[in-house]
Amino acid sequence: MSSAALILAFVTLQRLGELVLARRNTARLRAQGAYEVGAGHYPLIVLLHAAWLAGLWYLAVWRGPATVEWLWLGVFAVLQLLRLWVIATLGPRWTTRIIVLPGAPLVAGGPYRLVAHPNYCVVAAEILVLPLVFDLTIYGLIFAVLNAVVLWRRIRVEDAALDR
Repeated sequence: MSSAALILAFVTLQRLGELVLARRNTARLRAQGAYEVGAGHYPLIVLLHAAWLAGLWYLAVWRGPATVEWLWLGVFAVLQLLRLWVIATLGPRWTTRIIVLPGAPLVAGGPYRLVAHPNYCVVAAEILVLPLVFDLTIYGLIFAVLNAVVLWRRIRVEDAALDR
């Protein structure tokens, strides 16, 4: 198995595990009276991320093993640590959807002390950096722009829902 395949297998399994965690957390929050906001754009986010990852598999593995840029892989590893920090900070409130729990205070610790949307910052960086690991600069830029468009809408919906 090539280095590119191992890296992408790790990212794919990580994302699938996060979807399981998000689904579990969403169900628990809903059981506590929480509700979802902005569900209409959620399928677009899923499609964008799935297309990004599938395209990376095609370009970096199936089309021919890509060379791995180890410096960029190091940057991506740091982003994974930041991702874990966000997930740990939100704990049972971390989901992939916009879930509002009435009466619950906004999380203000961890990376949320520094920036309002650290998860989106990490995701935006990952969408650009992982393609750079495989020297796919144009691919990374295209998906970074597409993601920015989707995030622009999502952040507006989330901020309105959380009354920021």
